[in-house]
Amino acid sequence: MDEFWNAFRIAGALLLGGDHELYEVIARSLMVSLSAAVIAPLVAMPLGALLAITRFPGRKILVAVVNALMGLPSVVVGLVVYILLSRSGPLGGWGLLFTPGAMIIAQALLIAPLICALTRQTLEELWAEYAEQLRSFGVTLPRMLATLLWEGRFNLLTTILAGFGRAIGEVGAVLLVGGNIAHVTRVMTTSIALETARGNLALALAIGLVLLLVALAVNGVAALTRDYALRHGIR
Repeated sequence: MDEFWNAFRIAGALLLGGDHELYEVIARSLMVSLSAAVIAPLVAMPLGALLAITRFPGRKILVAVVNALMGLPSVVVGLVVYILLSRSGPLGGWGLLFTPGAMIIAQALLIAPLICALTRQTLEELWAEYAEQLRSFGVTLPRMLATLLWEGRFNLLTTILAGFGRAIGEVGAVLLVGGNIAHVTRVMTTSIALETARGNLALALAIGLVLLLVALAVNGVAALTRDYALRHGIR
């Protein structure tokens, strides 16, 4: 129990004392995960919308694949990105390996299936409600997609926040492609792994508490957004 009390004490001291290294790690964690949470929906949401409103041969198989990829191990994503960005890989010329850019790519690939699957589920329900109306107005496919995405914007914001929550708590992929380099690619999850390996359990727990606070804040925003939508009758 002493380790837990020390963790609270150290976490408070680091946060209130303005520890530069801790704030640098927190800022980098937020930058990487927020970037991934912005980039991934740009592809995942339109794909999820297409799966929701279109019917074509092999659609059920594609939906099943996307759903299965929601549980994709992060180390597998990290390994794929590492191979792509390594010197012998097809994207090795970009020079992104062991940089925050590689970490953003890995996290975006990791959360894209989650965002795609939840988007499809949300928009499928809206499509069942609005399909006949949109068709009767002769709305084009791009306009249909835009309309459904707008109507489901609050649920979709919660989906993005869920993706962010998974990204910021991820360690396997970012450790592989980022390398946990001090002042360059070190984030909260890799800091926890490093301090645990060093035997600094109190410090590792302290950083874990900070990570937990961030996760709680994200869930709080998601809950407030959902409550606002329900109170105002918005999807």
